[in-house]
Amino acid sequence: MNIQRAAVKRMILAGLLVFTALSPDYGFAQAPFYQGKTITVIAGTAPGGIGDARVKSLIPFLRKYIPGGPAIVVEYMDGGGGRQVGNHMARNARPDGLTIGAFSSAVISLNILRESGVMYDIDKFFYLGSPESTSHLVFYTRKEAGLNSLEKLRAASGVRVGARPVGHSAYIAARFFAYYLGLKDTKFIPGYSAPELDVALLRGEVDARANTATSVWQRNPDWVEKGLMDFHAILEVPKGVKFPRFGQLPEIESFAKSDKEIKLLTMSRTFRLTGSPYVMPPGTPKDRVEIVQEAMRKTLKDADFHREYRKVVGEDADPLTPEELTKTIRDTPRDAELIEMFKTLSGPAPLPAR
Repeated sequence: MNIQRAAVKRMILAGLLVFTALSPDYGFAQAPFYQGKTITVIAGTAPGGIGDARVKSLIPFLRKYIPGGPAIVVEYMDGGGGRQVGNHMARNARPDGLTIGAFSSAVISLNILRESGVMYDIDKFFYLGSPESTSHLVFYTRKEAGLNSLEKLRAASGVRVGARPVGHSAYIAARFFAYYLGLKDTKFIPGYSAPELDVALLRGEVDARANTATSVWQRNPDWVEKGLMDFHAILEVPKGVKFPRFGQLPEIESFAKSDKEIKLLTMSRTFRLTGSPYVMPPGTPKDRVEIVQEAMRKTLKDADFHREYRKVVGEDADPLTPEELTKTIRDTPRDAELIEMFKTLSGPAPLPAR
């Protein structure tokens, strides 16, 4: 009898082992974590601009390389010059691996500069990489303003400079141009969205603005080709990397008057070198972070991604891997004196005298 019972037990055990090996719910043949799930990308930009184009060009490839091929949707959170999306990712986003933040470089600089309203710590995010690290900002005026040379621009007084909200990277760029070019009694008018600024220039509500060279070429190439705007100077990131259509413009550093002003520009360039950082919130499980980081590495190496990026964004991708982006942020200068000078130039108060 005992022998029969032992035989039955062996048969049951053998059956369980076969079932375990064949069943998808047991053993090692488990479905990928992301299969059947939805990832939400929180984009710190408004729909329709260059930032939105960068996000949309990357998402199909990220989905391709994440095992399980999850759905990916985009939510827009443009506000506070980057504070809103940064705060959301640190304080409200669930650290379950299903939320990704698509930042602008302003999110990084706001924290390093210890600006008000910042409730996140950039050293606690998990960095996935960035599709771009080069940047070109240009300063230009509407043709009707009659400021068709640097001499006329610098001699004018009370030039109305339209800008994004205070703290936004484009607002800061406008302030830097005005300071280094030595404009007199500049009137800054912040709070516009990118498309609204284009309209404001054409209507004569403002006289000037700063913008990325790529945005100009993507949205308004006739402004250059037909001479509808006068372009005066450029900020190169990294310095020495030329934008073909604006290679003749003087680089802003040529207007610096001291080593301190040159160092300040170096800090500003480093902020922009972080490009468009993609992050996951603090507390996200390490294995899920590594899955998405690897998917990002594969995306940024994919020749098809580079072609799509060029087609949609209008410029070549110049990626930073997760490791490169993490190191760039960790090594960003945090010198107290430069921080205070940067905050003065990027804030709402009148520009200091030189």
